[in-house]
Amino acid sequence: MKRTKTGLLVLLFICVFLIAGTGISRAEMARYDIDPDHSTIEFSVVHMVISKTTGRFTDYKGFVEMDTDGLKIKAMEAVINTASVNTIHEKRDGHLKGEDFFNVEKFPTMTYKMKYSRKEGDHYIAIGDLTLLGVTREVTLTGKFNGLVKDPYGNTRAGFTAEGKLNRKDFGMNWNKLLDSGGLVVGDDISIKLEIECIKANAAGK
Repeated sequence: MKRTKTGLLVLLFICVFLIAGTGISRAEMARYDIDPDHSTIEFSVVHMVISKTTGRFTDYKGFVEMDTDGLKIKAMEAVINTASVNTIHEKRDGHLKGEDFFNVEKFPTMTYKMKYSRKEGDHYIAIGDLTLLGVTREVTLTGKFNGLVKDPYGNTRAGFTAEGKLNRKDFGMNWNKLLDSGGLVVGDDISIKLEIECIKANAAGK
């Protein structure tokens, strides 16, 4: 009986030690807010069959909530002001902001909210809802976590790279014109490329 009690005490001690040890390296979910000054949200679309037109959005906010040690993503959200679309062509940007495309007066923002993610090798697959022109569709992003670094001001920064595709017609963005050669002025498939730098939020979430 004495040996049994001693064995139980030893086992209990081991369990407490393991739990305490696990607590030291426990996964920590933290919020990282997008730094728009050091990030890019870009897109490209086929133009007149023979080339691609590229553009970006310059006004947006969002965050990623993840455990950077265990490399697990819990949440990812973004709100993009559609009027900030910029293709470095004033006339084209005006057309994109109009009813044929983003219709910014009626739909001033589009949003992305991750529903779930999984890790495949060095990459993440994030499946989320993109709401554009009042229509919500699933969009898949394939990305990579580029690591953490301390900036000169003591902030912890995280970097992410991601890509995805969507069909603009799925959101009701149907405008097009037929070329004399039979092709279309604008392609349907939109390629997305993200280079995101985030700053770890403080305890108050600010």
